[in-house]
Amino acid sequence: MKLPHTSHTDQPWRIHALTRDFETEDVWSFRTPGAGPGDFPVMLAAMRAGDGFAKQNPAVRFLFAVRWKLGALLGWDKPRAGLGTRVQSLRDRLPRDLRETADGPDSGGSPFTPVYELDNESVRELANKTVHTLMHLGWVLSSDGDHELRMAVLVKPNGRFGRLYMALIAPFRYLIVYPALTRQWERAWRDRALLLPKGTSPQP
Repeated sequence: MKLPHTSHTDQPWRIHALTRDFETEDVWSFRTPGAGPGDFPVMLAAMRAGDGFAKQNPAVRFLFAVRWKLGALLGWDKPRAGLGTRVQSLRDRLPRDLRETADGPDSGGSPFTPVYELDNESVRELANKTVHTLMHLGWVLSSDGDHELRMAVLVKPNGRFGRLYMALIAPFRYLIVYPALTRQWERAWRDRALLLPKGTSPQP
């Protein structure tokens, strides 16, 4: 479900101090019935175990295949347009206590690179010729008394071209990509007992 930007900006996340030059593009919520305050690591583990990037539905896979093909043809995704070349990685801004909380490439074929991961929030990033994007996942007490997953997409478009690109892909995000993520990630929570090794259980 789409949420107002304030549902992200009003939370006491560590990310805010690191991203004053980024814009909040989208905020989305995912239902996790029965979730408690300590279940964020369980949710992340279930998402990685059962719902990798490569397991998206056909419509989402098609959209991304088209996007990667265009990127290859137009040079959007060349190394010189990415992290550490065109833009500085957010990891370079991290205070010492966050630097070692996430390491190595993400799993499941995701194009995002981990930045940091705490017991209630997680950040991954992606950069190319169009935009520098951050995906922030947070764990929030919902109105029904359970905790739920929130995703915020933060962006720094690359000039007018980047802003035009974000405007053009907005309908695809709202009509196809985010609804598919909702089904996928909510299913991962429901199926966590099947996806995760024995002994991995919700925390009180």
